[in-house]
Amino acid sequence: ATERVNVRAGLNRILAEDVISPINVPAHDNSAMDGFAVRFADLKAEGEVTLKIAGSSFAGKPFAGKMQAGEAVRIMTGAVMPPEADTIVMQEHAQAKDGKVTIGKGHRLSQNLRRAGEDLATGQVALKRGLPLRPAEIGLIASLGIGEVTVFRKLRVAFFSTGDELVSIGSVPGAGQIFDSNRYTIHGMLTRLNCEVIDMGVIRDDPALIEAAFKQAAANADVVITSGGVSVGEADFVKDMLNKLGEVLFWKIAMKPGRPLAYGKIGGAHFFGLPGNPVSVMVTFYQFVRDAMLPLAGQNPVPPLPTFKVPCTSVLKKAPGRTEFQRGILSCDAHGAWSVRVTGEQGSGILRSMAEANCFIILPTDQGNVTAGTMVDVQVMEGAV
Repeated sequence: ATERVNVRAGLNRILAEDVISPINVPAHDNSAMDGFAVRFADLKAEGEVTLKIAGSSFAGKPFAGKMQAGEAVRIMTGAVMPPEADTIVMQEHAQAKDGKVTIGKGHRLSQNLRRAGEDLATGQVALKRGLPLRPAEIGLIASLGIGEVTVFRKLRVAFFSTGDELVSIGSVPGAGQIFDSNRYTIHGMLTRLNCEVIDMGVIRDDPALIEAAFKQAAANADVVITSGGVSVGEADFVKDMLNKLGEVLFWKIAMKPGRPLAYGKIGGAHFFGLPGNPVSVMVTFYQFVRDAMLPLAGQNPVPPLPTFKVPCTSVLKKAPGRTEFQRGILSCDAHGAWSVRVTGEQGSGILRSMAEANCFIILPTDQGNVTAGTMVDVQVMEGAV
């Protein structure tokens, strides 16, 4: 679905139709420099020429007269070009005195001149459907005099945590219970993706309660996300319930952390069953959920998160068989050399490792232990979600 919004309200939204320029940009031939508008035919290939200054052209206040042969017009950056002129001589290359200007050799026809429509012509596509609207795009739309844009409505995402061991903030944990952090990290990541979020709280490990939550979520959202309950424990009901109400399209990934990740459909809603461990939730969201949510929200194309190689100053433990996403701290020394080090212990329950990290160190499936100084792939977190 789409909606029309004020151009300012379009920030971080996804364009649902092309933006067509209704005008030429720039609207008129204009000067790219402060200087003098001249006729190239009046300049000399060798030696100097002295021209009469016929007047001035300012931005927003064009020269009102008509240039004659042997004349020049003082012109400012962005000012409309007199129709008779075809070249701009920047003021540093001219000497003005007593109503005249002397110009030397070495100039080119049409230099320092911006033609009408050279940035955008009337009827040209300025922005394509599927682009996210950043401040630059908002400014470009405003420069065309367009006050409203058509955008895709925000993706609706319902999410809940499962587990008898979880309590919400404000409650007093009982024996063996912990505060639920996953809903807060998920809420933050969804908010940064500019989704409409529906927080359904903590659902106990009861098949009837989980079934009711799934039905409610699928009826009200485009995407349903859960954390916990997708492993193989006796109280992990999420995958079985998904099989009952919809379909499981894949379950378990050769990655660490995040192996129990599940994906499927419930009615018309997409479903992501994230693991219960806090780090696993964030890693699977970065590596899988983000790349699915952006095209669902209308963005096209979706650029991949860039990775690049830097030396790792830490010794890394890794067994072959799964791709690992270890949490790293990317830094630059006084000489401009980049390197990465691990945050410390990499347990999937250590959320502090995500708070300290600014990147993932990505170790491929067949990689074993890493010695200090080895080049590794890193993926910067900031800018992802």
